[in-house]
Amino acid sequence: MKNNLASMSSVGNIGWLIALIIVIFMVGGCSRSSPTPTPPAPTATPSPAFTPAPPAPSVNAVALIDALGRDIAERRVIDVYKGIAPAVVNITTRTYQRGFFFEPIPAEGAGSGFILDDQGHILTNYHVIQDAERVEVNFDDNTTVQAEIVGVDPRNDVALLQVDARPDLLHPVTLGTSTNLEVGQRAIAIGNPFGQFGRTLTTGVISALDRTLQSPDKRTITGVIQTDAAINRGNSGGPLLDSQGKVIGITTAIFSPTGANAGIGFAIPIDKVKRILPDMLELGRYRHPWLGVRYAYTVTPGLAEMLNLPVDQGLLLVQISPHSPLADAGARGAQRKTLIGNQIVYVGGDILTAIDGRPVSSWEDLQTLLEDNYQVGDKVTVTLRQGETTLEMEVTLEEEET
Repeated sequence: MKNNLASMSSVGNIGWLIALIIVIFMVGGCSRSSPTPTPPAPTATPSPAFTPAPPAPSVNAVALIDALGRDIAERRVIDVYKGIAPAVVNITTRTYQRGFFFEPIPAEGAGSGFILDDQGHILTNYHVIQDAERVEVNFDDNTTVQAEIVGVDPRNDVALLQVDARPDLLHPVTLGTSTNLEVGQRAIAIGNPFGQFGRTLTTGVISALDRTLQSPDKRTITGVIQTDAAINRGNSGGPLLDSQGKVIGITTAIFSPTGANAGIGFAIPIDKVKRILPDMLELGRYRHPWLGVRYAYTVTPGLAEMLNLPVDQGLLLVQISPHSPLADAGARGAQRKTLIGNQIVYVGGDILTAIDGRPVSSWEDLQTLLEDNYQVGDKVTVTLRQGETTLEMEVTLEEEET
C-alpha cells in the first residue's frame, strides 16, 4: 500500500514537474519569439502648393473688346478720325512761273489744312500757299470755295486762311498742347497725301522732340516734333493729333532721300502756333521779338584766347541796329577791326552773355530764347560784359526789322 502511495506520490510529483516545465517552456518560448515590430511613424506628406484660381473677368476687361472684335486702342483711333476728318480740308493753289521766254506758266500745288473756328479760319503751312495767286479749299463733301490769305509767318512756316462757307461745313478742331509731350506717345496724322487721297489717316508715335528745321525764310524753326506716322507730299499743313483727338502740331516736312515717306516726319508744335495766332489775326503777320543785334560772333574758348576776351562764351556784338533796344540802352558794337590769319575780325564790342539770367552762347541760342519765351513789348534784363565790367540792362523787346 505504502509502495503504491509512494509510487503515486512520485508519479504525482513527476506530473507536476512536467506541467511546470511545460509552463516554463511556453512562457520562455513566448519571451524568445521575435517581437512584433512597431510600425514606423507615418512620414508627413507635404501639402501641394496653393494655386489660386484665375479671377473671373471683370466688366472692364470684357469691355476692352467690342462686339466687332475691335480693342480699345482701335476704337480710340476710329473715334479720333470720325471727329477730326470733317475738319481737315484739301488746299489747292495756283501760281505762275516764268517759262523759257519769260511767259507766265500756271502751276498748281496741293496741301492740307484744318478748320480753326466757326468763322472759317483755317491753319496750314506757309509753304503750301507761298506765292499763290489763287487758293481754294475743298471740304469733306467735295464743296470747293476760294480762300483768302489772312496772315502769314514764314519764320515758323504757318499761314492763316479764311473762307466764306456754309456753317454746316465748319467743324473746328480742338487745340491741345505741345509742352508735355513724351517720346513714345501715340501720334495721329490726317491729311491729303499727293493731293489725291483725301483725309488719309496714319498712325505712329512721337519719335523725338526739340528738333530744328530750316524755315522758308532760311531761319531756324525750333522745338519741332518728329514722328514716324506716314507723311507724304500733300500732308503739309494737316493736323498732328494725340490720342484724344487734340491738335499737337502742324505736319510740315519729311526727311526722305526719295521724296516718299521714310518714317521721319516733322510737325510745328501747336504751342508755337498759338503764340503767334493773335498777331496773325489782328495784323496779318507775327511780330518777332528783337533786341537789335544785326551781326555778332559766337565766342569760343579759342576765339577768347586769340582776342584776349574776358569770357569764353557769349555773343561778341559786331553791329547793333540804331534806335534798337540794345542801342538805346547803351550797348556797343565793334569799335575796330583786326586781322587774324588772313581774315578781318571786328572787335571791341560788348559781349552778350545772358537774358534774364539764361545763358546765351550762340546766335541760335539768342533766336530760340526770344522766339520761344518772349513777345514784343516784354521787358528783359540783358547781361553784358563791357571790358572787365559786367552790366545788366533792362530793355523792352521790339518788333524785328525786316
